[in-house]
Amino acid sequence: MSTLGALIRFARQVVMSVVSQLTQQLNIVREQALAPLRSMVQAVVGGMWRGDGAVAFVDELSSLMIPGVGRVGDDIQLYNRNLQHAVEIIDNADRQVTSMANSLGDIFAAVY
Repeated sequence: MSTLGALIRFARQVVMSVVSQLTQQLNIVREQALAPLRSMVQAVVGGMWRGDGAVAFVDELSSLMIPGVGRVGDDIQLYNRNLQHAVEIIDNADRQVTSMANSLGDIFAAVY
């Protein structure tokens, strides 16, 4: 195994680890931030709290907090897609290195 090939495989493992961690963070955003906010809105809309304060609270959550948390989730998904694209590039580089090493080996084998 060439040093370059080993480095490429190591880089791939690191990127895949980051992708896994980002996926976990996305699930946390959805489950521990977004879902409770939506539940609060539903509880207030369902009559748990009434009046101008309740309306203002629902408006704040609906117009600021929930979209903001959603944007965080969207950003995580974008980073995840970009990292997956990086893995594809790494895999392609690994294939190219392997091909070049094999070609070089074939040349030396033909000479000797």
